[in-house]
Amino acid sequence: MKKGIHPKYVETKVTCGCGNSFTTRSTKPELKVDICDACHPFYTGRLKYVDTAGRIEKFRKKYGMTEGGSDK
Repeated sequence: MKKGIHPKYVETKVTCGCGNSFTTRSTKPELKVDICDACHPFYTGRLKYVDTAGRIEKFRKKYGMTEGGSDK
């Protein structure tokens, strides 16, 4: 391997949006992730439903749009 062309491989603290943190090794000293194995539905077995019901209706009501997308 050539000297001086490879990035430094350091211990990394990974922090998830749920508050979980762990250490690993990477080329960056700190990483922030949105989801990890402690909060991902595949690993936990719990489903998280995002409440999106009513968002389209709220938008149409706010801007006075009909079903076809044109103005009233």
